[in-house]
Amino acid sequence: MSISLSSLILLPIWISMAQIQQGGPDEKEKTTALKDLLSRIDLDELMKKDEPPLDFPDTLEGFEYAFNEKGQLRHIKTGEPFVFNYREDLHRWNQKRYEALGEIITKYVYELLEKDCNLKKISIPVDATESEPKSFIFMSEDALTNPQKLMVLIHGSGVVRAGQWARRLIINEDLDSGTQIPFIKRAMDEGYGVIVLNPNENYIEVEKPKIHVQSSSDSSDEPAEKRERKDKVSKETKKRRDFYEKYRNPQREKEMMQLYIRENGSPEEHAIYVWDHFIAQSAAENVFFVAHSYGGLAFVELMIQREADVKSKVTAVALTDSVHNVWHQEAGKTIREWMREAPTVTS
Repeated sequence: MSISLSSLILLPIWISMAQIQQGGPDEKEKTTALKDLLSRIDLDELMKKDEPPLDFPDTLEGFEYAFNEKGQLRHIKTGEPFVFNYREDLHRWNQKRYEALGEIITKYVYELLEKDCNLKKISIPVDATESEPKSFIFMSEDALTNPQKLMVLIHGSGVVRAGQWARRLIINEDLDSGTQIPFIKRAMDEGYGVIVLNPNENYIEVEKPKIHVQSSSDSSDEPAEKRERKDKVSKETKKRRDFYEKYRNPQREKEMMQLYIRENGSPEEHAIYVWDHFIAQSAAENVFFVAHSYGGLAFVELMIQREADVKSKVTAVALTDSVHNVWHQEAGKTIREWMREAPTVTS
């Protein structure tokens, strides 16, 4: 029988509780304090003590993986597919490792969009200042000038970014299954301009600044003796809190804050922004959308907000596994009729 480190930490506390409860009324205060401590202990967080460091490679080579000629992710040495449970009984650590690999794959797909598909990376907002948060989309050279046809791709929600349909498929199947690259290449071969949206890139994360609390002795007119007592109590409280935090979260990750991207703070906002600044300005007489999952909802919202413009420019829409709902989104009767009558493929 194995006992985890977290159990060993808690054991003396439970023993102390039992001993105190056998005492008289004078021990009630100690009992209350211990109960309070126990109520604040998060066992899931405490288990982090048993984890290896959350320190992962930042390249595919560092993970010892590469995509083979079939676009499959394989281990460089063994040739085996990706293994999620790299360490047994450490689900959180394995999940963090998977997420780190996923971020590398996102950058890898971005590179493929530029190098293999010859798309241009376009920063948005188009009038962004040097210091404000920015996102980007990808476009073919003729996206705005092609007079005939324009293909617009919108992925779903979650961790996926521009050029991806499903990260899980990229990792466990192949690039053709999980990315938009086959759609992009075929569209370009058939004479379409292409715009690839990036609706989940809504904010950047920065480390939350530390808040320095002004000492009570700096701003109080209290007697010196009283200030000293309060400062002593404050220091002791901080010492206890830091000691508790050491055990509660020994691998404490940085506290981050989100800075949203102007006019692109949600998938719906992003779709409308790209429509206004790019798609609506394009020369194409016929615009075609492929919208997957939440991308379908974003397209319906675009129709609600820009109904006349969308009707005049969009020729057909393919909604793949879409989660849109014209009733919940309160789409008007004319929009519902257009979606019934226009060439709309739902799968």
